[in-house]
Amino acid sequence: MPPPLRRAAALGVTYRPMQEEDVPFVAAVYASTRTEELAVTGWPDEMKEAFLAQQHRAQHYHYQTYYPGAEWLIVEQDGVAVGRLYIEEGATDIRLIDIALLPERRGAGVGRAMVGDLVEWAGEVRKSISLHVEPNNPVRRLYLRLGFVPTGLAGAYEAMLWEPGSGSSDGG
Repeated sequence: MPPPLRRAAALGVTYRPMQEEDVPFVAAVYASTRTEELAVTGWPDEMKEAFLAQQHRAQHYHYQTYYPGAEWLIVEQDGVAVGRLYIEEGATDIRLIDIALLPERRGAGVGRAMVGDLVEWAGEVRKSISLHVEPNNPVRRLYLRLGFVPTGLAGAYEAMLWEPGSGSSDGG
């Protein structure tokens, strides 16, 4: 069951299950999260596109394999697809596998509202939230404001945990 929409609904956000025909869209969302990183490579556009396609296929396969019970959600705002939200609810934990918005939707409060809704829901059902984030990703500051605590490194990612009663659910 997707997390309830409260703050995000006020911004016109809805969720719907991802379908096979959404894969090109989620691949484009993924690619948009790597634009800055690849800008400094000097690679021709064709090489960047091939690399991003391969990386998305690998990520998609990994997620599908290691999180078989997850919800694969397309984020829509005012009826237009604007991002993806992948979560898996376990007995005591909600795993925030991935959240990403198109560049033109970032920084406008949509992600903050979505994560705030997730934190509020987790508090209501008394479950922790775990995630991994790149240490230099700007969204890390939001997670810290919402009460997520770094718990260690996992390769190039920092593991973070939110526990009921540990932090804000004010959406930022």
